[in-house]
Amino acid sequence: MKIGSIELANRLFVAPMAGVTDRPFRQLCKRLGAGYAVSEMVTSRRELWDSLKTSRRANHDGEVAPIAVQIAGTEPIMMAEAAAYNIERGAQIIDINMGCPAKKVCNKWAGSALMRDESAALRIVEAVVTASAPHGVPVTLKMRTGWCDAERNAVSLARGAEAAGVAMLTVHGRTREQGYRGFAEYDTVAAVKAAVSVPVVANGDIDSPRKARAVFERTGCDAVMIGRAAQGRPWIFREIAHFLATGEDLPAPRTAEVRDWLVEHLHDHHALYGEQSGVRSARKHIGWYVHGLPGGEQLRARINTVTSAGEQVSLVADWFDSLADRHERLPQHIGLLQEPNEEQEAA
Repeated sequence: MKIGSIELANRLFVAPMAGVTDRPFRQLCKRLGAGYAVSEMVTSRRELWDSLKTSRRANHDGEVAPIAVQIAGTEPIMMAEAAAYNIERGAQIIDINMGCPAKKVCNKWAGSALMRDESAALRIVEAVVTASAPHGVPVTLKMRTGWCDAERNAVSLARGAEAAGVAMLTVHGRTREQGYRGFAEYDTVAAVKAAVSVPVVANGDIDSPRKARAVFERTGCDAVMIGRAAQGRPWIFREIAHFLATGEDLPAPRTAEVRDWLVEHLHDHHALYGEQSGVRSARKHIGWYVHGLPGGEQLRARINTVTSAGEQVSLVADWFDSLADRHERLPQHIGLLQEPNEEQEAA
């Protein structure tokens, strides 16, 4: 599996999710079996590049290659400048966001709203490809099946994007109108795959090894991209890889392993965001890890009162140690395949 000339470790990708797929999360997913991960979307508005939020999203210190950055915007020149800005900061792949369904993004005609005007969308693609090509940086595009059921134009847009120089296409199997409601469909993904020669990635509702295999078989796609199912379960990538290779389920991880992964995640998270902001923003990750586990709700309630990074880590480690005394391997874990809120919109 390649994106341009960049060879990837495997065909299991981490989806870009605002407020979720920061550098610590991407790093952990890669360590636990993901072959590729895309950053949270970075705005194309130059006046926001010096903001704390953007500077964190553009921070790739120590990140395992390849480094892929998603950019969002509506103006070709601004998007080209955003591509150059992120390439200067280490981006090896630029991904264009035409998949985000969030109202605050679409109301500005960015994200999946761009699919309503193919000519405008393709002008953006051409500008970003032109800006990235001199640096040898491939450009990818993430989109939905269309704006609504009556406007499923993913195939048409995919053909135009390929002609404009895009090196890979990712299709989320829902329209913008659906948001995250209902179920993803994969016929449109299969149609896109049949229509173009560049790699095509399937995204949407892939939450288990068997679902991943079924989507590969249904669409003929080159890779699958996993978003919400990896929240609190970053080891899903190694589970899928094992199942695809052997046809057998990987045993649940040892509870002590999960403790170590979460503690590592918290340390990296606090280092990136600082103690005050890091403790607050880590709460959602902890909640995802313990959702559905015995005593998980009680831990979440306690975590929400903690303001010290050290106390947060100690509380989590002690809780998992107590769980390990009763369960060597993680008990039945209930995933969080739910509709994100505005602060956790999957791109």
